[in-house]
Amino acid sequence: MEQKTKVHAEDGKQELLITREFDLPLELLFKAYTVPEFLEQWMGTEVVKLENKPHGSWQIQTKDGRGNVVFRANGVIHEFVPEQKITRTFEMENTPFGVQLEFLEFEALTDDTSKINIHTLYRSAALRDQMIHIGVGMAKGLDMAHNRLQEVIGKLK
Repeated sequence: MEQKTKVHAEDGKQELLITREFDLPLELLFKAYTVPEFLEQWMGTEVVKLENKPHGSWQIQTKDGRGNVVFRANGVIHEFVPEQKITRTFEMENTPFGVQLEFLEFEALTDDTSKINIHTLYRSAALRDQMIHIGVGMAKGLDMAHNRLQEVIGKLK
């Protein structure tokens, strides 16, 4: 099956471009990224903090069956324009990847469809390349998460 989430990584560059179209109105796509309950459902993780405003911070975490934190990520929101864009940092704890800068742009295609464009900048091309090749592959993981977003949030239409 073809992946619906497209990941473009040009050789030698430290950026990544991610795009995905959804059968969701813009308002619901934006809420999928900004309403903690929605985010938790499609990402399968706990939202510890989500301050949707400039200079706000965010944190998510995933625990194992014993309650031990096995994944934690956090950052700062630098720009927040409802139903248009979010500029934020993203950092996974206990990894060698460091902080990345993400520009999320939301776009209405029709009344019932929308698109997200994510432009991510890494400190170096080498770090970006390492991130792409983690585990089953970043592109496949993003596609799976976005499929879940479509499924969960699509029920709200």
